[in-house]
Amino acid sequence: MTINGGISFWYATDHGTTPATPPRTPLTAHTTADVVIVGGGYTGLWTAYYMKQAAPDLRVTVLEQKFCGYGASGRNGGWLYNGIAGRDRYAALHGRQAARRLQQAMNATVTEVIDVAAKEGIDAGIHRGGVLEVARTPAQLGRLKAFHAAELAFGETDRELHDAAATRTRIDIADAVGSSWSPHGARIHPLKLLRGLAEACERLGVVIHESTPVTEISAGKAVTPYGTVRAPHVLRCTEGFTAALKGQKRSWLPMNSSMIATAPLPAETWAQLGWSGREVLGDMAHAYMYAQRTADDRIAIGGRGVPYRFGSRTDNDGRTQPATVDSLRDLLFSFFPVLAGTEITHAWSGVLGVPRDWCATVTLDRTTGVGWAGGYVGSGVATANLAGRTLRDLVLGESTELTTLPWVNHRVRRWEPEPLRWLGVQALYAAYREADRREAATHTPTTAPLARLADRISGRH
Repeated sequence: MTINGGISFWYATDHGTTPATPPRTPLTAHTTADVVIVGGGYTGLWTAYYMKQAAPDLRVTVLEQKFCGYGASGRNGGWLYNGIAGRDRYAALHGRQAARRLQQAMNATVTEVIDVAAKEGIDAGIHRGGVLEVARTPAQLGRLKAFHAAELAFGETDRELHDAAATRTRIDIADAVGSSWSPHGARIHPLKLLRGLAEACERLGVVIHESTPVTEISAGKAVTPYGTVRAPHVLRCTEGFTAALKGQKRSWLPMNSSMIATAPLPAETWAQLGWSGREVLGDMAHAYMYAQRTADDRIAIGGRGVPYRFGSRTDNDGRTQPATVDSLRDLLFSFFPVLAGTEITHAWSGVLGVPRDWCATVTLDRTTGVGWAGGYVGSGVATANLAGRTLRDLVLGESTELTTLPWVNHRVRRWEPEPLRWLGVQALYAAYREADRREAATHTPTTAPLARLADRISGRH
């Protein structure tokens, strides 16, 4: 039987092997702080962690609407890697050298997270096996080679390009025609990393209030039903849940992503599949997938499913539509036919933040003290760490290498109002799926024109 929802597989397995963290107390009255952070996910907690390390006397308070890890930080695919949303646009706006510095900072961030986890004694099932991006059609192979060349041009000289045979020696993927491997990636158990980070913050003196929804953010204050926290700096770290805040309905679109996990696979199956390097796995489809070999020898695989709910609504417990579960199961068996009939034990969904130009950003308005970071478009596990260190420097008023990166203080227009927003997203992802079908059926070596049109309309390129 498939457990559908329950926040995520990560939540179920974490609580199944370790004692549940007692709920942190909600805010009970008006109070003050030096910095108040809204959101108890990766961005908020990394910001709090680095802030207290740099300035131990600062009073830092984190407000979380449910519990730390409730959002994308506890539901994602467990990819700690060096991808960042918007790099090509930043190259166009600020020059390739500026974008190259941003990419180099992301490369270093993978190591930074691993080092902090070791320093703080966080056992998050981390295995640095790199990232394997695979192509399964001629059109995907063309995009893969262009992608590989672009990464080399941005300074990733340790990346490797593999043909079909070399790809299948790493992971025996059906119909694989090539792949690109980068060492700048690791598999993690995302919720264990999040929980360990929250505990590290508390050891430093950060105050975390759970079950405390923030309804409004403005200069000098964060408003909740239980009291207002006043502070010179108010930082919004709410990613896919940003649209629920007053005045933020059209800032970032909450994009849905869904996942399934298999039962643990026996040793003989892994002998057939390979995957001994435990790379995180992605592909070059337009409606792309992402997967990992978990620490307990399952495969967790994800994709878009139903991409967006009307009115920027978000789910409560991660429950996933049966059609999406079936689609992900079919995708899994397509990649690995030997798994046909394997039990799917868990299914879940979550939301990620998508700006209108698909560019991640870090911003601080010095006149109001209000700042924010996010819009990671699914690449937030590592990016949130870089964002947290950057917000620290901005709040402390320091001019550093991080504060001069091109994503700092980037502004973007708002999303269209409903129903245009809903119609547009549904049409775009229908176009991407149709483009994938056409490329697979025709074996064309070039990207389907339908996908190129969707990219231009969406703002992805």
